[in-house]
Parts: sequence; C-alpha cells; structure tokens
Amino acid sequence: MAQNIYDNPDFFAGYSRLPRQVLGLDGAPEWPAVAAMMPDLAGRRAVDLGCGFGWASRWMRQHGAESVLGIDISATMIARARADTDDPAIVYRIEDLEHLDLPRAAFDIAFSALAFHYIQDFARLSRMIFAALTPGAWLVFTIEHPIFMAAPAPDWIAARDGGRIWPVRHYAEEGERRTDWFAKGVLKYHRTMGTTLNTLIDSGFAIRRVEEFAPSPRQVAADPRLAQERERPMLLLVSAQR
Repeated sequence: MAQNIYDNPDFFAGYSRLPRQVLGLDGAPEWPAVAAMMPDLAGRRAVDLGCGFGWASRWMRQHGAESVLGIDISATMIARARADTDDPAIVYRIEDLEHLDLPRAAFDIAFSALAFHYIQDFARLSRMIFAALTPGAWLVFTIEHPIFMAAPAPDWIAARDGGRIWPVRHYAEEGERRTDWFAKGVLKYHRTMGTTLNTLIDSGFAIRRVEEFAPSPRQVAADPRLAQERERPMLLLVSAQR
C-alpha cells in the first residue's frame, strides 16, 4: 500500500495552504505547459489518477470530457473534491494506485498530476493504465523531476565535499527517498528519467512529448519565490499514446 500522508492532519493542513491548492490550476506554474500537452477532450472518458481536490477533473469536464473518474488514496482529499464538485459526470473514488485495477479499454485519456512518484511499482501501474485505455488513447502526467528529487534541499547547496558543490545526490541509486515536507518521513520513489520513460515504452506506450519544467523568467518576476526552482528542473511532464 502506498503511504497515505495526505490524511495526516499536519501534512494536510500545510499542503492545503500551497498556492496550487488555494488557487487551483492558476496556482500551478506548470499548468499552461501541461494543458498544451492534453489532447482534444471532447467526448472522451477520462480518469484522473491521484485527483486530490479535483481541480484537473473539473477542468477536463469544462473542456469537453464526457465523464471523469477521479481516484485518490486520501479520504480527506476525496471529501474535499466531492464538496467542491457539482457535476454528476464526475465520480470520485478512494483507491490506492499501488493496487488499482481499472477495467480494460474503459478510458480515452488518463491524467495524473504529481502522484506517480509515490508509487513503488510503476511498471505494474503503467501496464494497468495501458490496458485500461482504448487504442489511440493518451496518458498525460507530471511527476517530480528525478533530478529535483535527487537534489538536496536548499540548505544542502552550501555543503561541500573536497571543495566541490554537489547539487545532486546518488541520482543513479533508484528506490525510496524520504523527506520532511509538512510532516516527517514523506515517502517517495526515485527513478531516473530513463527508467521512467523506458517503463512506459516497455508497457506499449509511444512517447509523444517530454518537458522538463522550470518556471519561466516571467513567472519568477511575478513570484520571486520561484527563483530557486530554476536551479534545476522541478517537474517532468510526459505525454504518451497507446
């Protein structure tokens, strides 16, 4: 079972104050780039994996999706998504992506934002998503960029080893990474970019586009707090087709 940190009250309280949770997609600097990778949604059946508060689920419906199934491990997240959604074509379910089993050929697009890096067995999940999509369907997702996950926190940047600054630690060593972020011991799984993309290819997907997102100078000018995120790519954005 994946770690359900989002039902930790301390974590949830801090997470809920993030701009992307207060402002929705307008508070997510990467969203314009993500939206540009999305296919035409008109009439498509969508699944939102790790749907959180349901921002993307509602966006997909607003842009023509016929129906959306939002899935998240967190009961707290799902409760908020249901409270904020007034649309019978959007259904939310509490399920663990680590063990999720969707029906075959049931969806025309799968979307996920910042969820797959919490999954230990990404290969199993990738194969399951491929089977759940119709021929020609799309998978669009974002994760923490592997370099971002392998990079030290800002206070590590000044640490030196033999006079050299090491901005990334143990990039090639895949597996568990724990960090203190709103709560102690938040568990994520580090995979190199090559492993991530090759896992999709091995599952049958064709990679259509890859973006290594970092805030633009214009975004940094609007929100100087984003400046440190230009030191290394913050997010990996991927679109793939069945």
